[in-house]
Amino acid sequence: MKKIILAFILSFTVLGLAACDDDDTLRVAMDLIYPPFETVDPNNKPEGISVDIADAFGEYLGRDVEIVNTDFQSIIPALRSGEVDIAIASMSITEDRMTSVDFSNPYFYFKIISLLNKDFATENELDEDSTIEDLLAIDDVNYIGIVSQVSTSIPESYGKDVIAATDLGTAVESVAQGTADVLLMSANPVLDGYNANPDTTMVLWDSFVSSPIGMATNKGNSELIAEANAFIDTFDDDGGLYELLKARWDDVLLERLGRYGLDFYINE
Repeated sequence: MKKIILAFILSFTVLGLAACDDDDTLRVAMDLIYPPFETVDPNNKPEGISVDIADAFGEYLGRDVEIVNTDFQSIIPALRSGEVDIAIASMSITEDRMTSVDFSNPYFYFKIISLLNKDFATENELDEDSTIEDLLAIDDVNYIGIVSQVSTSIPESYGKDVIAATDLGTAVESVAQGTADVLLMSANPVLDGYNANPDTTMVLWDSFVSSPIGMATNKGNSELIAEANAFIDTFDDDGGLYELLKARWDDVLLERLGRYGLDFYINE
């Protein structure tokens, strides 16, 4: 294990983007448009937290890794067709997805937090450390959400009416302009919305949901799932992957999130 960790520290590089016809290559699906988890560097090479996890998993297995850039909606079909072996793609473990693929144990938790219109927050004495109970106690709130996503389904589960938006940009702009009060999303889009509109929006950090993130394989690939779980079990070891990822990515996450590093995603 020490040899594996040492190799990971020395490299921090994308391991062996080997040819697809190598049967021993681990083909890992992810959608490379979600920094800092899944993205590309200036030379268009895969980069990010999930890429580092995939590389370390390949090192753990003694296999080369090929990152297969796959539109998120196409990842499960790619697993089912055998085009890829495993997804390490910030994919939430849900009952619906579990009917199509098998998941590893969780290794991250993505929180659903809130982007608030700043005037609405001020009028209702909300700040970034307020709770979801504080927010839910307010009767006259204009929630906005994207159709068929958690931004709509979560407030509806609390009996709230939700304005329908066709895309994220429209929803964020509505909150920034004050035609809507609250948008629920995961941290990255909420923070992107806030950073684009810091004078008119605010982040409420208390989470509605802490969504478990796992690796996924095609149904019945019990051997690879068992190997993934054994690998994930090492993350908390002294000198384990969580420590290495925090050393590399905490500054990036602190700059992006404003107040948290990787622990925001590690802790449920």
